[in-house]
Amino acid sequence: MDNSVQNLEDEIYDKVVDLTEYAKRQRWWNRLFGKNSGPIAEKYSVATQIAIGGVSGWCAGYLFQKVGKVAATAVGGGLLLLQVANNSGYIQVDWKRVEKDVNKAKKQLKKGTDQAVPELNTFVEKSREFVKKNIVVTSGFIGGFLLGLAS
Repeated sequence: MDNSVQNLEDEIYDKVVDLTEYAKRQRWWNRLFGKNSGPIAEKYSVATQIAIGGVSGWCAGYLFQKVGKVAATAVGGGLLLLQVANNSGYIQVDWKRVEKDVNKAKKQLKKGTDQAVPELNTFVEKSREFVKKNIVVTSGFIGGFLLGLAS
């Protein structure tokens, strides 16, 4: 009886040791997000992933900020010039035709949104899957993007 109890204790101890060794071999993102945490997660260290995501995010945010300023200036300046030309009498706007075209565009947009919903759902699902698989790179990218917008 003493021998069987000792064997049982040894067996339990072996299983506990095996479990702790298994946990030590698993990376933290595998434990947190599951086994399919992505191909990038297997190739590079966490610090490298965050650095790659952060640098690419900063570049994207900085470019987004600069292009956004140029686009806003161009659109605002164009609207200002059109308004000045309208008040000076250089151009005449046919408002009935504009209203007719806007209503036509609204109808086409309503038709297009009904058709685009399945494609949008699949895009959102693919994006969600990508973020889940590459969570470390994605978080680095988001942080870098926000820093790029701020600089």
